[in-house]
Amino acid sequence: MARNLSPIMLGKQLDGIWHTAIVVYGDEFFFGGVGISSCSPGGTMLGPPDTVVELGETEVSDEIFMDYLSSLGESTYRGDRYRLFEHNCNTFTNEVAQFLTGNSIPAYITDLPSEVLATPFGQILRPILDSIHIAPPGGNVINGGRNN
Repeated sequence: MARNLSPIMLGKQLDGIWHTAIVVYGDEFFFGGVGISSCSPGGTMLGPPDTVVELGETEVSDEIFMDYLSSLGESTYRGDRYRLFEHNCNTFTNEVAQFLTGNSIPAYITDLPSEVLATPFGQILRPILDSIHIAPPGGNVINGGRNN
């Protein structure tokens, strides 16, 4: 839909509006309006991914990783801190990817919000889109959904 409607609405072609997650230690981890969640890979209502980007291997142990996620879920990535344009699933995935591998997710994903907001229609839509609470169903909340 983004591919078909973006030229009309934004005056530029977008290939998609990307939801990202990171798969490590046999689980998929993502961030949304309830905080950090996990599920089996492809286990959200969104289903299997359209594209998988290999970011490398990690030397971080699963115990250290889970401690790191728990810390993020209690601070930076609480559900009440989700913002569609500035602090979203892509922000989370990029930060976690850098922690695990030293690699970033592709720029065409991280740059998408600023591309949309740089258009007149993006500015008009911003108040509406900012009010949307996005929480892909099908995951287990890592931080218990606390919004402290």
